[in-house]
Amino acid sequence: MPRKSKAALAQSTKKRRPLRKKKSSTDPGLPLSDQVDTAIASLKKLSTQKDRDNLARFAIMKAEDIVDKAFGVSMSNMQSVAKLLGRKHELALALWDSGWYEARMLASLVDDPALVTPSQMDRWCRDFDNWGICDTVCFCLFDRTPHAWCKVTQWSRRREEFEKRAAFALLWGLTVHDKAADDGRFVEALRLVERATSDERHFVKKAVNMALRAIGKRNAALHAAAVAVARRLATSPHATAQWIGKDAVRDLTGPSVTRRLAARRRSAVERSSKK
Repeated sequence: MPRKSKAALAQSTKKRRPLRKKKSSTDPGLPLSDQVDTAIASLKKLSTQKDRDNLARFAIMKAEDIVDKAFGVSMSNMQSVAKLLGRKHELALALWDSGWYEARMLASLVDDPALVTPSQMDRWCRDFDNWGICDTVCFCLFDRTPHAWCKVTQWSRRREEFEKRAAFALLWGLTVHDKAADDGRFVEALRLVERATSDERHFVKKAVNMALRAIGKRNAALHAAAVAVARRLATSPHATAQWIGKDAVRDLTGPSVTRRLAARRRSAVERSSKK
């Protein structure tokens, strides 16, 4: 084996100094306003022209609104900032009040679901003005609160486009994250889905369609119930209901979904046989 040089040997045996920890921007000793300013400054540093362009490209907001409302930060970068910050309810409330798109996205990632109140959910829902913030808040925060099911029912009757979308985005999230919910809750929710299929607005009908499909992918029993609703909608004289139904039938009866449900049934049988 080659012998180490004196310099290399000295370097390897040199006592390493412990890394000095940087002071966190969420240090309890810092005023909340300073924590907000630091978080927003972090977001601004991560902004890119590509991400600003994507806001208009994906119909999140109009190009002329981006300058006053958004920085242009990718979701992965926002998640990285959130990971550094950790769960901070008061910070989340303050970030939301800043009005910036990315600050509100970050708020949904750092808030504590256990501390979210029904009044906070209603207040934030009234602020929804694009599908990006609506869906992220519902998927990452609201569907983990104990008030989620109540809000699905309440918001499904809202008139504003993104407030009504929130009901079905939230329902969509519950199909994935509420492992304890029984099938009865989702069967009941299918009535809300069917009732909303006459709403022609783009961002409402898309969310209704996705909620219907998500319920049908939860398990075999709900698959049968969702397909029955979808087939009934597919023959509706109403164009929007017909589109929602036909698209859901195509997805739920496709090979990908049927294979996945069959695999789940086999796993369930195997587990029960081992008991």
